[in-house]
Amino acid sequence: MTGASEPQKQQPALEAGPKLPPTSWAVLGLLSFGEELSGYDLKKWSDWSLRFFYWSPSFSQIYSELKRLEQIGYANSRMVAQEVGNRDKRVYRITDEGLTAVRVWAREAPMDPPVLKHGPMLRLWLGHLLEPEQIREVLGRHRDFAEQMRHRAEADAAGAADEPGWAYPGLALKWAERYYASERDLAEAMLADIDEASGGSKRR
Repeated sequence: MTGASEPQKQQPALEAGPKLPPTSWAVLGLLSFGEELSGYDLKKWSDWSLRFFYWSPSFSQIYSELKRLEQIGYANSRMVAQEVGNRDKRVYRITDEGLTAVRVWAREAPMDPPVLKHGPMLRLWLGHLLEPEQIREVLGRHRDFAEQMRHRAEADAAGAADEPGWAYPGLALKWAERYYASERDLAEAMLADIDEASGGSKRR
């Protein structure tokens, strides 16, 4: 007499779906806010939010991912007339299946720690090959860049405050504002350290 067969283990929801690259999840995530968006709209939205803490996909990446998402049933599209111009445009909307998939991914997907690739710090590390004024110039440019990014993140966070559905992206933008403020302050501190190390010589 044979024993009862063991019940098959249910495959985790994340493993059951298609294997997608991070760019797919980013584009699907942009669609998860419920708006019907064109590829151009998605690029604007990613530049407005994702670029501050992850990366902003190119137009070609966005359209490639939209095609992929349509093929697997995570998004659908339709052509709509534009208010200005004669050409219709294609707009995309997330499907119920796509919304379920991105929710499962956000909850269950393993999350790797951030990898820091800091160009200005690589130059500072190689400071023995540079003149002190060159190092100051590198750090000064980075300080100014960080302040520009901080200012843009601050402005975009203020814009998100007007949309209740963007509460969490708004928090991410506040994080970006604080991050770039710290980068600005670290560059300023490094400039002071270099001045001290070189005997208090004057900055450019």
